Amino acid sequence: MKVNGYEIKPHADLKYADLRYVNLAGANLYGANLEDANLKGSNFYAADLKGAVLRGADLRYASLRGANLAGADLKGANLEGANLRGADLWSANLKGADLEGSNFKGAILWGADLQGAVLEGADLAGADLRDAVLQGAVLEGAVLEDADLKGANLEGTVLEKKEEPQDGKDPKIKELEEEVKKLKALLDT
Repeated sequence: MKVNGYEIKPHADLKYADLRYVNLAGANLYGANLEDANLKGSNFYAADLKGAVLRGADLRYASLRGANLAGADLKGANLEGANLRGADLWSANLKGADLEGSNFKGAILWGADLQGAVLEGADLAGADLRDAVLQGAVLEGAVLEDADLKGANLEGTVLEKKEEPQDGKDPKIKELEEEVKKLKALLDT
C-alpha cells in the first residue's frame, strides 16, 4: 500500500516520513522504522506496530486504540492526547515520552520503561503496569483507578506538583511520603 508516496509494509523505512492524519487502521507495520516521523492525528486502530521504531515521532492526538506496540521503541515520542485504549505496549520503551492527557484505559504496559515520561492527566484506569519502570515519571493528575502496579518501580515518581516552600521547609514532603508508603503497601499485597 502506498500513502503520501511512502510504501507501507512490514519493516518499511519511514524515518522522517510525513504521515499526518493518514488512516493506517489494521496496517501491518511490524518492525517498521518511523523514527522522527510526523504521525500527528493518524489512525493506527488495531495496527501491528510490534517492535517498530517510533523514537521522537510526533503522535499527538493519534489513535492507537487496540494497536500492538509490544517491544516498540517510543523513546522521546510525543503522544500527547493520543488514544491508546486497550493497546499492547508490553515491554515498550517510552523513556522520556510526552504522554500528557493520553488514554491508556485497559492498556498493557507490563514491563514497559516509562522513566522520566510525562503522564500528567493521563487515564491509566485498569492499565496493566506490572513490573513497569516509572522512575522519575510525572503522574500529576493521572487516573490510576484499578491499575495493576505490582512490581512497578515508582522511585522518584512525581504524583503532584511540588509547591515552593516559603520558609525553606516543604510542608508537602510528609504528605507525599505518606502517599508513596500507601502505594508501596498496595504493590506489596
